[in-house]
Amino acid sequence: MAEKEVKLMKGNEVIAHAAIRYGCDGYFGYPITPQSEVMETLMELKPWETTGMVVLQAESEISSINMVYGGASTGKRVMTSSSSPGISLMSEGLSYLAGAELPCLIINCQRGGPGLGTIQPSQGDYFQACKGGGHGDFHLIVLAPNSVQEMHDHVAEAFDLAFKYRNPALILADGAIGQMMEKVVLAPQRPRKTDEELKAECGSWATQGKPASRPRNIVTSLELQSEKMEVINKRLQEKYKALEENEVRYEAIECDDADYVIVAFGSSARICSATVEMARAEGLKVGLLRPITLYPFPKKQIADLAARGVKGFLSAELNAGQMVEDVRLAVNGKAPVEHYGRQGGMMFNPGEVLDALKEKLIKK
Repeated sequence: MAEKEVKLMKGNEVIAHAAIRYGCDGYFGYPITPQSEVMETLMELKPWETTGMVVLQAESEISSINMVYGGASTGKRVMTSSSSPGISLMSEGLSYLAGAELPCLIINCQRGGPGLGTIQPSQGDYFQACKGGGHGDFHLIVLAPNSVQEMHDHVAEAFDLAFKYRNPALILADGAIGQMMEKVVLAPQRPRKTDEELKAECGSWATQGKPASRPRNIVTSLELQSEKMEVINKRLQEKYKALEENEVRYEAIECDDADYVIVAFGSSARICSATVEMARAEGLKVGLLRPITLYPFPKKQIADLAARGVKGFLSAELNAGQMVEDVRLAVNGKAPVEHYGRQGGMMFNPGEVLDALKEKLIKK
């Protein structure tokens, strides 16, 4: 640890540091609570003077996502960040990015809704993030951090996955993770990709100027012939199948002998890890399965737990019940699946989750 660079900072602040250190080429955003510190920190750090990274406040969230589209179409590492209502405004652009198969990074620091809602933490955007977030059959790669360190680490991981699969990636955080301060180990500085490196990596599809050796690249999500659009859609589905087979990430805590398993992500998972400790102290064999990738979802791992004989699953979320649908699909009727959550920006505590587990599953 003595050889590493360790700082105390907010989750939102560390997103900015991680983007610069990853070698990001451009950030286009618009302020909205509770994630405004991302752009504020970038403006304070002035990376255009050090790495050459562009940082621009757009006119709106709609402008920022279309700026991302333009930057991504050239093969550059570009990103934006927002919070729930702002991501809603970006939904058309997200569909365009997915349809054009453009790699980029989006940060959503969730707040309570629907509508303008509150500025407090929520996990009510699970459907929006994992079931498309726009029109058409598409998926974003979705990572859910549960600490400031993971906010940092997921920036590099999300960018790498986005370029590996030519697909937009989204970090689904919330106001609690964005605003809390923790110790974080910062990554060493990666240099930005040179034009030559970008041409070698992305020249087959990106708009970087047409050499005589190949036909021109056209970046678009539009195809007026239905037969050709179906071919594109089938190719996208093959990509998503590869993601589901190769890129699932999760954390299992005390699941090997668990009679009951809590499934939770992000800040909820932090709380539920304490629930597991409380339950074990009472002699209850409770485990925690934390999805790190919400898409692709760890459905096989949950199905394996159900097949092993887990007696019940509790999906603990800061919403009215969204991820619980994917848990039920994975369990496939082999065990009861219940939901417990708080809404509107309210957060539960470990004891409330344990009480819900007992009431909904153990004492039945």
